[in-house]
Amino acid sequence: MALQSAADAPLVTVVTPSYNQGRFIRETIESVLSQSYPNIEYIVIDGLSKDETASVCAEYAGRIRFVSEADRGQSDAINKGFRMAKGRYVAWLNSDDVFLPGAVERAVEALEKEPELGAVYGEGYQIDEAGTVKSRFAVTEPFNLWKLVYVSDYILQQTVFFRRSVFDDVGFIDESLFYGMDWEILMRIGKRYMLRCLPHYMGSIREHGEAKTALGGIRRFRELAAILRRHGHRRFPPGYFVYGLDVYAKIATDAIEGVTPRAFARVGRKLQRVTVAYAHRIIGHVVRTAQGLYSDGWAARRVHYMLPPGHGRFLQLDVSLPAGIVERQEIRIVAGGEAIARESFGPGDYRLFVRVPRKFWDVLFEFDLVAACGRRAGRASGDDRELCYLLRGIAYSDRRVAWSRED
Repeated sequence: MALQSAADAPLVTVVTPSYNQGRFIRETIESVLSQSYPNIEYIVIDGLSKDETASVCAEYAGRIRFVSEADRGQSDAINKGFRMAKGRYVAWLNSDDVFLPGAVERAVEALEKEPELGAVYGEGYQIDEAGTVKSRFAVTEPFNLWKLVYVSDYILQQTVFFRRSVFDDVGFIDESLFYGMDWEILMRIGKRYMLRCLPHYMGSIREHGEAKTALGGIRRFRELAAILRRHGHRRFPPGYFVYGLDVYAKIATDAIEGVTPRAFARVGRKLQRVTVAYAHRIIGHVVRTAQGLYSDGWAARRVHYMLPPGHGRFLQLDVSLPAGIVERQEIRIVAGGEAIARESFGPGDYRLFVRVPRKFWDVLFEFDLVAACGRRAGRASGDDRELCYLLRGIAYSDRRVAWSRED
């Protein structure tokens, strides 16, 4: 995207909710004000911090809008800033996190190019207290609504930019939430609009002992479980076990430390490591297998999928059947407890078009792809999955123009 003048570039509003993070907020502010994008409105909503926050922000007078008053917590502060926002696009950046160079420009380019998108997000990093990169935020992946609603939050909030108008449709941040407000608003938006993952590093989350995610424990798990149940149709969705095991593994390791005599400290530490490793192994298995769609594109016998409302009257399925898997594959598309279509194909690459029944038009569409057969990858290779076909993509379409290429 070629840089525009401030007069031509859509206004972007960035909101920073702040409370007693004065030691980090300068770096946060600089990461916003140093963006190459020429038209940014920056609002800091402070909850009457008792540290150096106000004095640091005063140094940027004229470049940021600083509001310091009592609030009802982070979600209230974000909503207050979003309601003040004049921008066509908005984002929030916590007072201990940072944008990466070019983040705003990349986001605006994508949102301007695809007006149907409700939000965009990108790649990012985990940084330590000093701002040193620890690792890539490893779970980022392309937008997958079913996984977002039922399994896990794989979107790094520090990279998300919203179209301001979506809040008029889905509502603002849920102020009753303390830990999962970013996940919950992404679910609400994703159930109405498409989101897009951009192949650019756009933000970093700072991990330190005072970060609320690190301190959440059982309270955080209960809030996340309630969010999962509110937006999905399962009392015990896969995400219940993902986040529950993570919390209770930490509780178990603390308990082991508390009951282990000093003479057996080494044994206690080993038992802690085994407990955490086993919990993470189960978590990884759930994340990989719950949907039936693997990260390398292979599909299991049953794939769960969900799309936001779309104006297309056909589902476009891009699939491949490599030679040697099965001689011929059949897929049933099941929605609302009934098979709405069947598609059969042999080895090759295909674009399949499935007519969507009228009752599923322009509504949240949840369905399963059920394959007739598959082949085990092979335990000798350490891969015991049953592989049925490769699913390259699913989208709405208005045209029934099929093609195939035989291998």
